[in-house]
Amino acid sequence: MMRLQADADGAQWVAVTESLGLRGRRHRKKALRMLMAQGSLAAGTEQRTGSGFAAWLVSQATPLLMRRAAGRVLAWMWRADPALVVVLAQVQEATPQLRTARAMMPMEYDDTEDFRNPHLGTGERLLMDLPSNPKAPPFATYTWDIGTHLVTLTAVFGDRERVKTAVPAVDALARTLRAVDDLPIGESPDILRIDPA
Repeated sequence: MMRLQADADGAQWVAVTESLGLRGRRHRKKALRMLMAQGSLAAGTEQRTGSGFAAWLVSQATPLLMRRAAGRVLAWMWRADPALVVVLAQVQEATPQLRTARAMMPMEYDDTEDFRNPHLGTGERLLMDLPSNPKAPPFATYTWDIGTHLVTLTAVFGDRERVKTAVPAVDALARTLRAVDDLPIGESPDILRIDPA
């Protein structure tokens, strides 16, 4: 089964995947409140910071859901200010439906630039620090097509004014992302692994 691994700098990031229970609770609540506020704004409702109880409830369930994803989904929060940026990485099977959905995205999503990852090869980065829709949150998304799967990393920012301060750290995190596949020895002796370069 394909799964993801990354070497997030512990001085800058708090991993949601490993922050079960009380560990990382304060960071999870702040990050989730930011995401809930951005979601309510994008939905056209009055912007709220998210209720304390709802944020707490979701913050308790999130690490359990991450563990059930068994490495197919990873998430981090900015340690210094969890309300500034939340990062989510995932690996998905590259089905025809997924490729069709990506091809039908709005034209503004075509404004990508090459982004090199030493483990996944050259992918693309889309930075939307000032989305055309003022209600949409700023974000950055990184995508790598590794043949049978698509690997994506998305960072959602809570403050348009401070996006550029966190982008270099998100870039560094994206460069450590790698896909790992379980291949028992002897099952496929004819498979040759080639460096993505």
